[in-house]
Amino acid sequence: MILSTTFAKLKEFGACESGYKKLATHLGGITKYGRDKPINLLTILDSNGVKDCVWALRAAVEPDRDKIARLFACDCAESVLPIFESEKPDDPRPRKAIQTARDYAVGLATQEQLAAAWAAAQDAARDAAGAAAQDAARDAAWAAAQDAARDAAWAAAQDAARDAAGAAAQDAARAAAWAPTRAAAWAAAGAAQSENLRKYLTGEKP
Repeated sequence: MILSTTFAKLKEFGACESGYKKLATHLGGITKYGRDKPINLLTILDSNGVKDCVWALRAAVEPDRDKIARLFACDCAESVLPIFESEKPDDPRPRKAIQTARDYAVGLATQEQLAAAWAAAQDAARDAAGAAAQDAARDAAWAAAQDAARDAAWAAAQDAARDAAGAAAQDAARAAAWAPTRAAAWAAAGAAQSENLRKYLTGEKP
């Protein structure tokens, strides 16, 4: 499915001025392009990058936007999950939370199951994160996983479930903050995010 938005929709949802102007310049100006003419989200990805494109999902006009946002959030969380599991190899809660979030996105799990998985992932976060890890969560590994997952899962954050993928990303990122390879993990996560988002927007992923 091709996801699209418009300048009018982006404005309605409160797009940041710098990103809005950057896209407008890329498309030759709003007046020339058209305020209500569809803009393929791939265009935003190419023009503005992953973060702006993920944000623009909320302004997409197609109903599948929520499904793609949730699945992409799971991908973001999963990209740093091995770092968490290297620190906590016997703790399956984040992985189970991610799978439940995927199942929920495609209609195979209930909201109650999602809420339970979210709660379990939060427990894992509390178990894994001491004060030092919480402070370190501001570093690159945290930003790579948590920011993208939070932006992509805005719908779940607004409803009662608050998406297990977001919680699982926080768990994994807190563990990643302890890891000596966190800078490499951040770069890898960023590249994976871009590649995965492009696949969703071109229909290569369900």
